[in-house]
This record gives sequence, C-alpha cells and structure tokens, in this order.
Amino acid sequence: MDLLNATGMQAGYTLGMEPSGREHLVVAVKGTFNISTAGREPELAEEQVPLVEADTFTGEPGRSAPVYEVDYPLRKPRCDVLLLGSAYAPDGKPVERVQVGLKLGAMTKTFNVVGDRLWQVGNSIRPGSHIRPFERMPISYDRAFGGVDDFHPDPGKHSAYMRNPVGCGFHTLLDRSLVDGTPMPNTEELKRPVEKPDGDYVPMSFGPVGRGWTPRLQYAGTYDQDWLDNVFPFLPADFHDDYFQAAPPEQQIAHPAGGEEVFLLNLTPEGRISFRLPILDVPIVFFRKRGERSETNGVIDTIVLEPEKAIFTLTWRASIPLRKNIFEIVQVLAGNMPPGWWRARELGKNYYHSLGELTRERRREAEEEAEEA
Repeated sequence: MDLLNATGMQAGYTLGMEPSGREHLVVAVKGTFNISTAGREPELAEEQVPLVEADTFTGEPGRSAPVYEVDYPLRKPRCDVLLLGSAYAPDGKPVERVQVGLKLGAMTKTFNVVGDRLWQVGNSIRPGSHIRPFERMPISYDRAFGGVDDFHPDPGKHSAYMRNPVGCGFHTLLDRSLVDGTPMPNTEELKRPVEKPDGDYVPMSFGPVGRGWTPRLQYAGTYDQDWLDNVFPFLPADFHDDYFQAAPPEQQIAHPAGGEEVFLLNLTPEGRISFRLPILDVPIVFFRKRGERSETNGVIDTIVLEPEKAIFTLTWRASIPLRKNIFEIVQVLAGNMPPGWWRARELGKNYYHSLGELTRERRREAEEEAEEA
C-alpha cells in the first residue's frame, strides 16, 4: 500500500482491530508546532517530531512514569490533552510551593507543586516541617502521590497504589521505622493536601497514565481462561475504546476543531503564556483497488504540550473498516494535492510538481537504462 503524505507533517498507518475481529486501516498524521505568544497563528516547526512507535518512560518501563504513548491506537472517543514539563517559581525566586494550571478551551486543571519534603513521625505521622525551596520542579507521576509500599522485609506485606504505582509517599504499614524520613510527593490537589501516607489522594500530573493503572485498566476487558480457550488472539468482548485514552479523565475533551485558546500558569519561566491551536483541516482519502475511494477528515485526538521546548504536537486520526485485508486499499492520500495530480491519477499517469522534477526523473531513468545495457 502506498501512503502519500502531502501535509508537511509526519504520517503513518497501521492495522487496528475491534473485539469482533474486524480489521481497520488506521492513518495518523502528527504535526509539530512552535508555541507563539505574540498573538500569531502557530506555525509548523522546522523539525517535525516523529510518530511514536512504542511507549516511552522516564526510567524502567512499568516502574516509572509514562512519557509518550504510541501514536497508533484504533480510535479515541475523546481528545487527550497532555503536558510534559515543569513548574517554575514566579520571577525565578525560590519558593516552597507554587500553583500550576493548564486551560485548553473549556478544560481547566490546576494543582500545587511543593518542594522536596519527607514524612515525619512523632506522636503522629505528618508532613515534615522542612520543605526545600525550588526554582524549577519537574512534574510527572513519579513525583505524584502513590507508589509501592515495599518497605517491610516481608514481601507478602507489600502493596501498591494502583491509581499511580510509580509515585511516592504511599504507605499502608505505618510503623515508625517504615515511614519516618521517606519521600513525600511533590504535587497535590489545591484543596486537599497530602497529610497522611495511607490516604486516598488523586495523583496530580499532566502526563499520560499507565495502561495498567486504575481506572484505565477497567476498560481493557477480561482476559480469563475462557478468553484463552475461545477468543485469543482477538480482544475480549468487553474491551472498551476508552482504554485508548492516555490522559486522566479530567484532561479528556471533545475532539477540538482548532482555534481553542491554551493558557499555561507557572509552567514556563514567564509565568503566564497563552496561544491558540491552529485551525487546519487534514483530509484523508482511501483508494480501493476497483477505483472506489472514501474521503474523510482526520480528527484531532491527541494534544501534547511541551512548553519547555516551546512546541506542541497535534495528532489527527482516520480509519476505514476493511472487508478482507489491507491489500484492498492500494493508496492513501493525507493532505491536499493540486488539481493536476487528480487529473494525472485519473489518466493513469505520473504527476510531477515541476519541470525540474520531471527532468530529474527522466535523467534517472536514462541512467538506469544505460547501466542495464
């Protein structure tokens, strides 16, 4: 199959499968844009970030926070809004605590970022009185409430905070020797600070949540003996498309049309910045063997903001159900081609963007013929 990319962005395709076993051809287009705070329309960056082929992490996979998730799910019912970055102290002056915020369209999320601190055990367990001031503090689920309580020498007494098993500060065994002096999280809710190690706190970060964490795991379906005996290698019948959503629920929005305002609070040295998403259609055309074609527009289902790099990425997605296999689709066009290309295609001829391109092609053919002779 031939994928023609006329978008100026990155494009790729894969096969996706429904629980029924029906296969789909999935096309993803990913654009990297410069963050502009001067009121200008965001422009395509000179360097385009490639599509992600495999999940990446801050450290050991499965034991650290996800960073980028693979760009090839079948579909996302909503758009994931993700941010990778750090909290910055206002005016660059060290602080013990700062509020950070992300707003995109109608979606708003804010929380506190706190300097390094430890659990302190006296008559009771409480947050340590000493907080180390900071100018910049990385934000990730590694630094949010959660983690694995594996401090006891008996592995049978270990447990994990499944809303965020890679975080810190979580304990169920509250013996002084197991808790005193252990790290607390660097992020917490605005109106519900972390005050006890066995509490049920919402882990606060802007990045993707793990595939095996709750509540995301509940959408993955049931993989029991019946599935092994009667369904494998297909997805279980109770698999839900919500499993493809990488953002926490409060960072999932309706697929945006473009033009939505983005506002960041204390996520850059400037303190406050705002800009708008570009308004850009990404048409995708599927051509079948017998000349049929299906035309659609890709929908934005993933937004990744990286303010420290002064860029953000948008990923558009489109798919088509296959009747038998991928070979029934001979060509896919992502983006817009000039009228001359469509005329040449209808006539079964090659299309050249310029006379120079035609000349180079003829020269190459002549050189190949000379080598064969």
